[in-house]
Amino acid sequence: MNEPIRVLLADDQELLRGSLRLLVDSTPGLVAAGEAGTGARAVELARTERPDVVLMDVRMPGMDGIEATRRICAEPSGVKVLILTTFDLDEYVYAGLRAGASGFLLKNTPPADLLTAIRVIAAGEGLLAPSVTRRLIAQFTQFAQSTQFARTAADRPRSGPSLDGLTAREREVLTLVARGLSNLEIAASLHVSTATVKTHIGHLLAKLGARDRAQLVIAAYEGGLVSTSRPPS
Repeated sequence: MNEPIRVLLADDQELLRGSLRLLVDSTPGLVAAGEAGTGARAVELARTERPDVVLMDVRMPGMDGIEATRRICAEPSGVKVLILTTFDLDEYVYAGLRAGASGFLLKNTPPADLLTAIRVIAAGEGLLAPSVTRRLIAQFTQFAQSTQFARTAADRPRSGPSLDGLTAREREVLTLVARGLSNLEIAASLHVSTATVKTHIGHLLAKLGARDRAQLVIAAYEGGLVSTSRPPS
């Protein structure tokens, strides 16, 4: 019998944490691994309890969910983070993914979809369906072009991943992933099989040190492969 997926619940609202715990503990194959009301506590529990997935709120007192995500994902434990946000496509989404989160959901997501998301992320897949990826890219494009972001970006050294080791075909695949295409759509675009696309994505994950598809999108932008000068079609 497989071990249950252990889920750490990080949110500053006690009532919401209690509701999430009830949902998780009443679902076969899942079990709550603890609760955290602050980002600092989430980091501490992630280190001691080693959950499979952390459901991470963004706005918490003291250390926020973005910084907590960054610290958790910097650990070699392999704990994965699913960002829960109140606002659709705000700047926290991109910041959370860049910090190492494997995906994001809105807090008004139906319970069944949340449970599916936990299983998907625990299995090592990024929670970025093609439609969500497109919306994320559109949001990031707008955010990246804002005066504040441009000024911040200009003041910091470029820290994006090196894409020098990628083959021409891998660059093509990465570009299409960053544009929000599914494996089936990429296969059709490149006239190859979906199995071949999956192989290329596996190579990309290994070469770029990315955890999942969500991180490949970030790598494509941070590495300069995809421009934010215009939204994707």
